[in-house]
Amino acid sequence: MIEWSREEWKARQAAHLGRVQALADRFAQRRSHGTKHPVEDFLFTYYNLSPAKLKEWVPPLGTAIEVTADDLLECPWLASERFIRSNGLVWLDAARLGDHTKQLAKWIKELCERVLDRPARFRCFGLHEWAMVYQQPAEEIRHQGYELRLPPDEVARFVDSQAVCCTHYDAFRFFTPAARPLNAFDPTLETRLEMEQGGCLHTNMDLYKWSAKLLPWCGSDLVGESFANAWDARQLDMRASPYELRSLGYEPVFIETAEGRAEYETLQKAIATAAEPLRRQLHAAATAVTQA
Repeated sequence: MIEWSREEWKARQAAHLGRVQALADRFAQRRSHGTKHPVEDFLFTYYNLSPAKLKEWVPPLGTAIEVTADDLLECPWLASERFIRSNGLVWLDAARLGDHTKQLAKWIKELCERVLDRPARFRCFGLHEWAMVYQQPAEEIRHQGYELRLPPDEVARFVDSQAVCCTHYDAFRFFTPAARPLNAFDPTLETRLEMEQGGCLHTNMDLYKWSAKLLPWCGSDLVGESFANAWDARQLDMRASPYELRSLGYEPVFIETAEGRAEYETLQKAIATAAEPLRRQLHAAATAVTQA
């Protein structure tokens, strides 16, 4: 059992809140007012972890933290039934791990292994967002209230001129019916292990999803770091999209030009580089859960 002093885990908790709190609080405020944001909301509507749960810091399985009575009042989730308390220390009770969580951890471990072993692809240029509006009626476009940067016929011509090669099921399933036959691959839920690869923006965003599904056992540090990388990926995702979002402060990455595609690939590679150590940490956390 690893032990973290009160000073150490408090510093980790503060760093975690620095990564997640501003976006979580803004989403909660918008939700209370019934308003939406086309970029920020995705991390809270597509992924299932609530803003409140995201902000709760917990240690990973196998680590005990030094706590005071005031700490447990400030962080009551640390006094829940999933934790053991003894001699001023708190740690996760491995006996509370269920078979479902262990099976999920086993699958996540395999997904990480497959992605780490598979060559990354960097030539998709974020075309999935364009394929989601390809030949789509204006009233059916997802982000109502935001114009496309190009007229619909120019969007279609650009998509037709490119090699669409999306490998991520959860992106591909939102392609318009007319765009689906243009894709070089046919990813399905069942082929996720065979299709996902480390260059994919959505595969790297999903590190947040998979780590969140292993809470509290993987600990909040990994979840928060994965959330921060997912936020970087989401911004690139929408900057390269056909939507006009400069009024919200998002300068486009003009993938309809050669220069823009080169810029996209450079930024995509930076996100993939940041994702690799997170994927290795997720693999280690999933392994620890399966072996607990």
